[in-house]
Amino acid sequence: MCSCFVDQIASQEILLRVTNVCGECYDDLEVGDQIFYDMDSYRYLCQRCQEIICDNMEKESEDIDQEVSLF
Repeated sequence: MCSCFVDQIASQEILLRVTNVCGECYDDLEVGDQIFYDMDSYRYLCQRCQEIICDNMEKESEDIDQEVSLF
């Protein structure tokens, strides 16, 4: 899992005070759903959107050659 997401179980408090929809697809979040807080974009995501965003982030990242040095 990507490190910029915090996963938790949707509680009644989160759904009432923060959001009851995914910040990406706007699908409804229900009590007991596993949800993910995107610390980069400050929003809650459903599991499906978190997986898509995480996969895209991994595809866009580049491997750093350990033998290359700036000094």
